[in-house]
Amino acid sequence: MSLIELKQVTYQYPLDVEPVIKEVSLSLEQGAVYGFIGNNQSGKTTLCNIIRGFIPAMFFGELTGEVTYKGKAISSYNVGALAAEIGYSSQNPFTQISGVKDTVEEEIAYGMENIGIAPEIMKAKVQELLGLFHLEELKDKNPYELSGGQKQRVALASVVALDPEVIILDEPTSQLDPQSTEEVFEIIAMLKEQGKTIIVVEHKVDLLAEYCDAIVLLEEGRIVQSGPTHQLLSDPAIVSHGGSLPQVASFFREELGYTTQVPITMDEAIAQLKEVVSR
Repeated sequence: MSLIELKQVTYQYPLDVEPVIKEVSLSLEQGAVYGFIGNNQSGKTTLCNIIRGFIPAMFFGELTGEVTYKGKAISSYNVGALAAEIGYSSQNPFTQISGVKDTVEEEIAYGMENIGIAPEIMKAKVQELLGLFHLEELKDKNPYELSGGQKQRVALASVVALDPEVIILDEPTSQLDPQSTEEVFEIIAMLKEQGKTIIVVEHKVDLLAEYCDAIVLLEEGRIVQSGPTHQLLSDPAIVSHGGSLPQVASFFREELGYTTQVPITMDEAIAQLKEVVSR
């Protein structure tokens, strides 16, 4: 059974004249990493808010269709309790800082305090996360004094601190430099190894190609394609729907003339070239 299931879901914001999500059906399996792609305004963030139960509970509007989590209607869960099971990090880290804590260390601990984690466990977890997100030197800083990229790392650490079963990352690298971006995806890989189900909304398809199990392509509120990562990110048809191919796939198609067995990551490309040379 799917962990999260959407059946014929349509949603319209209160003041909009037409739905922003249209007849979406989607199954998300336990322990997989999903990449949500598509143009701006394609409905990716709205779909994430439906999955985590914030629509229509917090945003109101009209929602039709079925949304279930662990086999139960998502509307039957308390939104606050659900937030501990389905963690969410938005593309704007400035809105995720609590404003009630004076240091990064305290900010990361804040969510755990609210759900009653034992102090000794909480302290150990905070130290672990400071190291994992390279925040040791910033632990005594006020979160509001940090750069956008530093705030984003703190926001991500605060989500991971709650140990949710599902983690939704809405453009988690939008404020980060290339090195920090790679580190975030390495953390995603680590969380997958722990059995977490992860949704990543991201434009950097080269990284999605490397780390995701499946891709969901949205266009104007509809899922136009979904399936295994290699299948979608090697298919040039996605470009006409607002998707894009990884650089490796584009090079092999456009420069080398490949039409089948197109690699989507550098590792795949190297393996294929070695095979050609050895023939």
